Amino acid sequence: MRLLIALILPWLSFFTIGRPLAGIVCLILQITLIGWLPAYAVSQYHTDQKIRRALGSR
Repeated sequence: MRLLIALILPWLSFFTIGRPLAGIVCLILQITLIGWLPAYAVSQYHTDQKIRRALGSR
């Protein structure tokens, strides 16, 4: 059961083994890494739009 929890929610597995501080740190790291992916996609979209406008206006 712990293996399944570790695969789906890795931060929760630390709480099941009695390491809550490590679980909180793991959760924070996962949130920040997951948060970077959509932010990167949005910034890339805006960059592509600027390039299209620049090339289209010539």
